Amino acid sequence: MRSINKTRRRVVLVTLAAGALVAATGVTASASAPPDTTPGGSEAGAAGGLSIGGEGGSVAPNADITEGLNIYFIPKDTQNPYEVIADAGGATAMDELGGSQVISSGTEDTAAAQIPSIQAAIADQADAIVIAGNDPDALCPSLQQAQDAGIVVVAFDSDVSCADHLFINQAETNNIGTAEVDYMATLLDGKGEVAILSAAATATNQNAWIEAMKTQFEKYPDMKLVDVVYGNDDPATSLTVLQGLLSAHPDLAGIISPTTVGISTAAQYLSTHPEIDVQLTGLGLPSQMAPYVHDGTVKGFMLWNPNDLGYLAAYAAASLASGVVNLEEGGTFSAGKLGTYTINAVGDGFQVILGPPTVFDESNVDDFDF
Repeated sequence: MRSINKTRRRVVLVTLAAGALVAATGVTASASAPPDTTPGGSEAGAAGGLSIGGEGGSVAPNADITEGLNIYFIPKDTQNPYEVIADAGGATAMDELGGSQVISSGTEDTAAAQIPSIQAAIADQADAIVIAGNDPDALCPSLQQAQDAGIVVVAFDSDVSCADHLFINQAETNNIGTAEVDYMATLLDGKGEVAILSAAATATNQNAWIEAMKTQFEKYPDMKLVDVVYGNDDPATSLTVLQGLLSAHPDLAGIISPTTVGISTAAQYLSTHPEIDVQLTGLGLPSQMAPYVHDGTVKGFMLWNPNDLGYLAAYAAASLASGVVNLEEGGTFSAGKLGTYTINAVGDGFQVILGPPTVFDESNVDDFDF
């Protein structure tokens, strides 16, 4: 069993991906979370490393979490609603644990925009950093400085390649990519040209999902992936590249957008251009996508509960910072309302998985308010 003892470290780093931040740089947040709707939450368990009530390392009650912890959440940027919700989940967890949350990041999806927030967390002697990695490699020198200062590193949603960290994964990576392709195949009867509208070209999670999608496309010989474009999780850029896709591929039959900004931008555009016969799916927020499901623009899409993702990340960070659990295969910790999670060794690192994504369509999209 591989083990890295983090008990003496003062700051935990959690990587929080796929979206943006909740407030301006340096603002201390204590937001309330949306109601616990939890698609793919604790009941989605054992697949891919999540264990409810599983065996492994010792699990301590919440009372063993050090009170007064200060955790920095560093999302990809400050514009994406997805991470506003995720950060709110982290705020709820910190309220439960008697700690505080600082939300800090830039306004662009670049590593350079996040590095000042890492340095601020070090200077502030934070107990934890929750960061959505905009680049798998470029953040590592700064994160190493944080580790040298006693920081425990936990990656969250979009992984980084830095050593000695825990990755909080929203769902099993391959399953996310393959499920989106399989769903598109049902929409197109397995035939036609399909393109991908992604976020930033350097986003670890997006690229991993796209690689899984490319492999899954091989199972559908009559459904061809013709292009991959990047909207940088910016509505204006996403719209521009979407229009470019439609112009470059007049026979395009489907678009998969594994980013909440991309899919909502595409849905808004397609809803006002009904003459364009293109099926759209991907990863979206029910609150944003419900109108486009009801008007027929989108048949269905997928996501997990980002509030639960932020909540789980905060509990993992607090547990590591308090020495309740060590970064080791089989180590377990309590994540409040979500239950008990097990740390699994994956390659050279460690991860915990929230659970599989949920499909939202006409039958259930109004049941969720995040």
